Amino acid sequence: MFSKILIANRGEIACRVIRTARKLGYQTVAVYSDADRDAPHVALADEAVHIGPSPAAESYLKVDAILEAARKTGADALHPGYGFLSENAAFAKACADAGVVFIGPPPDAITAMGDKALAKQRMLQAGVPCAPGYLGADQSGAVLTQEAHRLGYPLLVKAVAGGGGRGMRLVRRDAELQPGLDGARREAISAFGDGTLMLERLIDNGRHIEIQVFADAHGNAVYLGERDCTAQRRRQKVIEEAPSPVVSPAMREAMGRDAVAAALAVGYRGAGTVEFIVDEHLKHYFLEMNTRLQVEHPVTECITGFDLVEWQLQVAAGEPLPARQEDIRLSGHAIEARLYVEDPYTGFAPQTGTVVYWLPERALQPGIRIDDGIRQGSVVSPFYDPMVAKVIVHGRDRGDAIRRLRAALVNAPLLGLKNNGRFLSDLVDHPAFREARMTTTLIDQWLEQGEPLLQAPVPSMAAWQVAALTLAQQQGSSWRANSVSAYSVRLLCGEVVRTVRISSDGQGLTTITMDGVTAQARVIAWQNAVLRLELDGVAQTAIAVFAAGAWHVAHAGDSHVFSEVSAFPDADALKDASRALSPVAGKVTQVLVVPGDAVTEGQQLVCVEAMKMEMWLCAEQAGQVQAVHACADEQVDAGAVLVELSAGSDVASTETH
Repeated sequence: MFSKILIANRGEIACRVIRTARKLGYQTVAVYSDADRDAPHVALADEAVHIGPSPAAESYLKVDAILEAARKTGADALHPGYGFLSENAAFAKACADAGVVFIGPPPDAITAMGDKALAKQRMLQAGVPCAPGYLGADQSGAVLTQEAHRLGYPLLVKAVAGGGGRGMRLVRRDAELQPGLDGARREAISAFGDGTLMLERLIDNGRHIEIQVFADAHGNAVYLGERDCTAQRRRQKVIEEAPSPVVSPAMREAMGRDAVAAALAVGYRGAGTVEFIVDEHLKHYFLEMNTRLQVEHPVTECITGFDLVEWQLQVAAGEPLPARQEDIRLSGHAIEARLYVEDPYTGFAPQTGTVVYWLPERALQPGIRIDDGIRQGSVVSPFYDPMVAKVIVHGRDRGDAIRRLRAALVNAPLLGLKNNGRFLSDLVDHPAFREARMTTTLIDQWLEQGEPLLQAPVPSMAAWQVAALTLAQQQGSSWRANSVSAYSVRLLCGEVVRTVRISSDGQGLTTITMDGVTAQARVIAWQNAVLRLELDGVAQTAIAVFAAGAWHVAHAGDSHVFSEVSAFPDADALKDASRALSPVAGKVTQVLVVPGDAVTEGQQLVCVEAMKMEMWLCAEQAGQVQAVHACADEQVDAGAVLVELSAGSDVASTETH
């Protein structure tokens, strides 16, 4: 038995675990790094302990610091959440040795499933179908190349200690093999401290379907239906749903049976997820087992009515499972959308900065749930995953769930950082998603092909008019005298500048004219950034926040940033175009040039990693390197000058991986 739980994690999952623990009467302890000192999970817990600097390796991955926090606060149990140390067998054993209950599977089960190559060997012995691959100990380049040729392309290079898409590369031809091996190994060593690789034949045009399993210490094991996680970008999930639109009851039973067999084969206990890849003939193959709670567990909670964290706590306390297999029934359809602070329209580049507006409670209705780890004013740093919230909906059927999700995304805009909210809404409305034709690589293919879904949305005329109205209402922040009733301004959004004529009748009515179109607008109410306005006689709602010299406007499902173009020269326009700037705040992982090097157009210069993504700065024109201002493992700020090129070279471009 235990009474106080330390949550060895951060963000939305820490908040989510704390809520259930407190509901059940447990005391809670949060841990936090420098970057998370003011994070919501810290305030939500009963107690909180600082465990180190911002980089995860110096805080959330420090076993000694976390166990010391448990000792200091008297926490007698620990929930690892997902990511970080959640699938670290040595950590689970260290908890047991310290007398702290680890709310997760036994160390032996984590070890058995943690090495993906050994796990597949165990699954083959247990009769669970697996995709062909190479699982050998010989990691020489010659053997890996030979095995790749034997398997044939396309194939996946995977870190045996990997997870969450890290340490994985897709290889479709010989020329991609060595870069894929090098990239996967480098990322695996950085993330997991283990560069061992395996090869796996890619099931092309496959679907990613996983089974939620639970086992207790009394020999009971059940499965709680499936989750379809096929909508992915770069092997990272963006949409998950339950049940899968392609799984029949017979297929669900077969996959569930295999998943339970997989869990029993390693003496599993607690919550786990067995991941399968399903081919175009609906045959399933074992991929891996995640020995923890999954990011997407809420959709299973929606359709079963069970609180899976509550189940975890009961099993960890030695109690039997709360339900038998015959008691588990699925009801309705649930979808989860992962809200990432990344720009889908520039290769999903991660973003950092301050949240200027986030009030998810405005979107809450029956059947809508939002799990988050941010608040207005939160600073999103480059040190952790770019997922900041999850929007979860439960409907009577799939069409109902899609409609609810799109409405929730409109009603809960995140402003201040570019994010994928509009992309998520467009994705679930796309025919490929609605008709269940997604594959795990389709979004990546769309990115290469220039699919309209991945083209940056253009602000509507109404969005421009709302921005002009907010500008007209702004008082005391412009050189323009209040006595001026009519004036022209130049508004900037992205790379588009429009001249707007604004006039006021002195009684609240504002006339806005641009591109020959005139509109009459008035503010009805404007409180806590929620703007109720009338536009050409139609009352409507927008969100408008002024921050860092610009208006952040959300209107009719679109979010854009508008600013007034100054009459004075923009200092940015005077920048030397021969400097390669870091696109984000992050860590330099590779520097491939030195002063004096001649570079060709497209040549890779420097690699910066942030939020699980590698970004390469590439020369856009031929030239010569004049100076290099970065070295490997150095933290750099967004906009930092990393490489200076000879006169005539353009600013380096950015590639993301």
